[in-house]
Amino acid sequence: MPIRLAASTLLLLALATAPVQAAERLISVTGRGEVTAPPDMAVIRLGVVEEAATAQAAMQAANDAAAAVLARLRARGIAQRDMQTSELRLAPVRASGPQDEGRRITGFTASNAVTVRLRDLAALGGALDAVVGEGANRLDGLRFTVADPAPLMEEARRAAVADAMARAETLAAAAGVTLGPVRSIAERGGGAPRPMMREAARSGGGVPVAPGEIEITVEVAMEVAIGAAE
Repeated sequence: MPIRLAASTLLLLALATAPVQAAERLISVTGRGEVTAPPDMAVIRLGVVEEAATAQAAMQAANDAAAAVLARLRARGIAQRDMQTSELRLAPVRASGPQDEGRRITGFTASNAVTVRLRDLAALGGALDAVVGEGANRLDGLRFTVADPAPLMEEARRAAVADAMARAETLAAAAGVTLGPVRSIAERGGGAPRPMMREAARSGGGVPVAPGEIEITVEVAMEVAIGAAE
């Protein structure tokens, strides 16, 4: 028993006198990488809205008009995989007037919307003209993007890391210290292609459009160890 007590006492004394390891000194920075490129694909959301006395008639009219629009798009070389129905709606039309009169249903409206990916931007203006001529009377949005953003994302990541390292080097030099190894690095949001304005416009005939450029942005957070003072 005395031997065990003495050993325990020595261990406690050793722990009590051991130096406390100082927390590692770090420089924390963020980096941002931006890459721009011309788009190679347009995404359009368009459709038809029809009104009729009955719900069935309104829906049938909308379906027929949407089928004609899709057929025209296929005739212009757009693949079936690049067309997707994105909305179907049916709603009553109520009379306007006094409160009691306003509750009376006078007909129905039906809408059918489709999202289309157009991979030939030169044909965009002509395609819009064609679908409007075929009965499309609703355009909910048009955006430009790239079919494969992965290479641009990689380039933006490299630029973000380089920017973070440059910031860390600037801070270290200003503080009169050197940099050690990178301790952590994490990507923070960003990445989705965003449109940018550009003067050039092209339409290929029909509705004039200006694709501009798209921008991909990546941000990283980095922690770098601080080395010895210079």
